[in-house]
Amino acid sequence: KCSNYALARMFPALSAILCLSLLLPVLHCNNNLLCYYSPIMYRNKTFDLILTECPPTELCMTGNGRYGNHSALSTRGCVAPTGCGQVHPLRLKGTVYTMTYACCDYNYCNAGHRVAVNSVPLVVAMMTMLLTGL
Repeated sequence: KCSNYALARMFPALSAILCLSLLLPVLHCNNNLLCYYSPIMYRNKTFDLILTECPPTELCMTGNGRYGNHSALSTRGCVAPTGCGQVHPLRLKGTVYTMTYACCDYNYCNAGHRVAVNSVPLVVAMMTMLLTGL
């Protein structure tokens, strides 16, 4: 027969196990890069970056679209190494932009200065629960 005391003692352990199981994808035990993703969009638009895991052979990427001398478009994500440093025309809503893709090879390297990732509060909350034994 389980007593309330035994359940109360077991509950923090279950909370810790739950927190660790939710945190495992963040800790990621493989060699795939963790990068930020945002779709191709106009520079004056904002988008909460999404954390993504690249396929094994891809790198983090930041794309910049120019129209003449003006930086007009941006994107982030993963790309094959053959796409790094490439310049391609991109037609969007009737306008042709020149897209340039820069790559990097360590976790979160394509964050840039506009990071608004929703997973950060979740990780902080899980670590707080784990440390306080809730």
